Amino acid sequence: MNDPAAPAVLNEAALTVTHRLAQHIVETPYAAIPEASLAAAKRFMLDTLAVAWAGSDAPGCREAHALLVDEGGRADSCAWAYGGHLPAMSAAFINGMTSAALDYDGIGSGAPVHVNITVLPAALAMAERLHVSGREFLAAYVIGADLTYRLAAAADVPNAGFHYVPIYGVFGAAAACARLLKLNVLQTRHALGIAFMQASGTQQANIDPSLSKRMMSAFAARAGVQAALLAQRGITGPAQAIEGKFGLFTMYQGGDAALILDQLGSRFDNVLGSIKMYPSCGANHTSIAGALALIHRYDLKADDVLSVDVTMPPYTARLVGNAYDPGGDAQVAAQFSVRYTIACLLVRRRLGLAEIQEDAARDNEINRHVGKINVHIDDTQKGTRGPIVMRMRTTTHGDISTRAEHVPGSFEMPVSDAEVQQKFDECFRRGARPLRDAQIETLATRVRTIDENLDMYLFLKDI
Repeated sequence: MNDPAAPAVLNEAALTVTHRLAQHIVETPYAAIPEASLAAAKRFMLDTLAVAWAGSDAPGCREAHALLVDEGGRADSCAWAYGGHLPAMSAAFINGMTSAALDYDGIGSGAPVHVNITVLPAALAMAERLHVSGREFLAAYVIGADLTYRLAAAADVPNAGFHYVPIYGVFGAAAACARLLKLNVLQTRHALGIAFMQASGTQQANIDPSLSKRMMSAFAARAGVQAALLAQRGITGPAQAIEGKFGLFTMYQGGDAALILDQLGSRFDNVLGSIKMYPSCGANHTSIAGALALIHRYDLKADDVLSVDVTMPPYTARLVGNAYDPGGDAQVAAQFSVRYTIACLLVRRRLGLAEIQEDAARDNEINRHVGKINVHIDDTQKGTRGPIVMRMRTTTHGDISTRAEHVPGSFEMPVSDAEVQQKFDECFRRGARPLRDAQIETLATRVRTIDENLDMYLFLKDI
């Protein structure tokens, strides 16, 4: 469809950051995507599907799914962990929500953004709606994930309080969907502009624990699908969504356009992510690593520990350093509290899916130790996940301490394929519709061979 608002010839002024991104989205061939980026996309796809399966019965998710089923509509795209089909926008929403619900999904290694929980739900919903091939889907997914990461990595520091998932993920979701719809450059630029009109979300949902936190990726995934579909029908958006006078850089979070455009089309940053090994806010993971190191090194029992002092960067403290109150949304409170996290580790010596359930979050034995945990802020540190310094005063070993900068699953602390597979298996066996071993293997095989798929509508058939 021709763009009715497009000028006959673009002048040089039109070649803005936003326009260049649109060109890249449309014109980058599948063959230009490195094998490492395609492999990373498959790995993060399987990870995201797994955590979405486990998250499908988390508080709020069943209710949201029931609302969407009640609304009805076209049977475009699968609601992954529930089965059945919904309109593409609805499917993108519920799959984005369940992917985020347990905070167990992959996170950027160099930028604090959850890329896949927005881009994958949007891209897969659109790919199913359009019956495209696996190769077409995979290219769109990589391009959308790369864009989301680039935007977050280019952001000015410190974070002003926006949540990077919805304000950057909506662009990646729209990019992937525009690519799948085969929009032209100007239509794609409009899709990015329409996506920007829906970009929203702040960290208030983190520090004020609420179920809305797990919907930010859902809002962005749905908005990305809608933006591309509207652009296809001739709806226009602002031409300078990224760099305009009242664009993303000015009104939300400043950023460096040169970083966004650096090696665009030849380097794909979707590889720059890490798989989480704990279902908790990424800002908690250095503290988890530090606490487990001390617990195992000294074989500590909970009552051996008299006090714990954790010193962390301001950003980390803002997300997980607040008082622990499981009185409201207990699961969200547990996921975003370093005090709960350390107390739980002292008692249970692990932090898995069982440890973020409501009964654990309200467990009197764990909560008895929460008051021992003290949080201190080191204003000289600018990191988002660390470093942290942890000091414990114990009855058995006196004062002990450790420093943690990296977490299991990161480039600096890689985990084995067996450990990752163990996570996947546990996740797929939980949720609203637990999978059997044979189903898990079938799904994993389909992800590994997705570039051979001829019709993505059939991707989740019989799973």
